[in-house]
Amino acid sequence: MSRSHLQIRPKAATDLIHDVTPASAGWSHVGFALHRLDAGGAAGGDAGARELCLVLVSGKARIAVDGVDFGEIGERMSPFEGAPWAVYVPAGSSWTAQATTELELAVCSAPGGGDYKAKVIAPGTHPRLTRGKGANMRHVYNIMPEDDGSAHALLVVEVITPQGNTSSYPPHKHDQDNLPHESQLEETYYHRINPPQGFAFQRVYTDDRSLDEAMAVENGDVVLVPRGYHPVATTAGYDLYYLNVMAGPRRVWKFHNAPEHE
Repeated sequence: MSRSHLQIRPKAATDLIHDVTPASAGWSHVGFALHRLDAGGAAGGDAGARELCLVLVSGKARIAVDGVDFGEIGERMSPFEGAPWAVYVPAGSSWTAQATTELELAVCSAPGGGDYKAKVIAPGTHPRLTRGKGANMRHVYNIMPEDDGSAHALLVVEVITPQGNTSSYPPHKHDQDNLPHESQLEETYYHRINPPQGFAFQRVYTDDRSLDEAMAVENGDVVLVPRGYHPVATTAGYDLYYLNVMAGPRRVWKFHNAPEHE
């Protein structure tokens, strides 16, 4: 089975495991990179015209922005072990991360603007939410939600879906700049699976089926959602983690459910 053009496998034997840019994705707003570092390894860069959210998927690091040292942050050694630590980096800033343990560091990005300040986003900044019920239950850790007023464009969230459950369900989309009914947001999903040999399924499709891709998602994959509905389903025995990055013309998450599944 050939892999969908929306599904990106992690690179092997490199510190930079993923590097999705607006140019590589064929869209305008969202970027997603992932660094996997040994203790003592380092990553960093200049935000330029973009704003960033550095998410410690697992491990600990000492992070600085524009020379201001935020100290060592991070506590979980797996994305399945609780809420994340993160750092917001405004446009025009530089950042460095020095791994103090093995580290997976996600760099979420979108066009910057406004007068926002660098800050640490600690676990508990936003409460954990549980959505759905029964086999549609999942647990949500908002990192940068739309109502926190902390960024120009970025929306960042983590979701844990227990084994055998569906998520991002009922199927919903956010591909029309038609507020107050729907907002236009590009989105990436970074998937992790526990235990890691498992798999999940994700479908990305539009009403007219001009886009209709079904993917067997493995540990470490990124899925691009340029438009359309994008439900996810785990398999028995395997919990699913995903990190979502969203951005568009306006920093509003207003989605439209598929009426036949609502």
